[in-house]
Amino acid sequence: MKPETINGMSALSERYDAFLVDQFGVLRSGRGPYPGAAEALTALKAAGKTVIILSNSGKRAAENSRRLAQLGFDPASWDVFLTSGEVAWRMLAKEGATSKTCLLISRDGDTSAIDGLGLTQTDRGEDAEVILLTASEGDLYPLSHYEALLAPAARRGIPCLCTNPDKVMLTQDGTSFGAGRIAELYETLGGTVRWIGKPFPDMYAVARELAGVPDARICCVGDSIEHDIAGAAEAGFASVLVTTGILAQATEAERTQLFVEHGCTPDYILPRFVWSLTPRK
Repeated sequence: MKPETINGMSALSERYDAFLVDQFGVLRSGRGPYPGAAEALTALKAAGKTVIILSNSGKRAAENSRRLAQLGFDPASWDVFLTSGEVAWRMLAKEGATSKTCLLISRDGDTSAIDGLGLTQTDRGEDAEVILLTASEGDLYPLSHYEALLAPAARRGIPCLCTNPDKVMLTQDGTSFGAGRIAELYETLGGTVRWIGKPFPDMYAVARELAGVPDARICCVGDSIEHDIAGAAEAGFASVLVTTGILAQATEAERTQLFVEHGCTPDYILPRFVWSLTPRK
């Protein structure tokens, strides 16, 4: 079935009770907020909806909330900020991995993904007992940099947790390879990866519990067919594809081909995340 094109989130406010909204590519790019995104989020909350920001960020929830607020978004416009990094942190704490030596692959030296866990950090694949892959610096280093870092760990069968499955990331200069691409590389080297985040079920199970409404009343909003739309379909939620973010330059034919490749089609298409687009006169 062909997706319904809508002119704003206001068109869905009576159809759903909870919205799972992606961060990068929907609310903001690598350069800053998209025009009208903050206002749309506020309007959803004012309409009495449960708003959960669902992000494939390797950083924990509190750090992401602070960063979004600094960009001008009102923290009162969302109920929960749920990141794959938060889910992984809780899993590591529950599974008692705190005595291990961890190779943390993050961005800008960020250690929030392991802060408070008591893990011993290393920057050598030869010494790692577990790998936590939270982000990519693909705009600074080539993929061969990560291959050299990870190959010794892969040869030793060290498990890797990837908390950012995105294979493409937005940067100030466009796009680059994301943490998901590095995780794929680790698998080709012979390593084992445990994927945490969209489109994998752990994130949606937690989000479903937090939303507290029937699945038919939950709608996901994202810019990635592979992650946001596929994850929503697998979870049994409705979905909106926003044509900003990584698909900003894609044609309708290219998007349709991606629907076929990933075996899922969004229920709605929205040019950008706003409450209502002003019709052209």
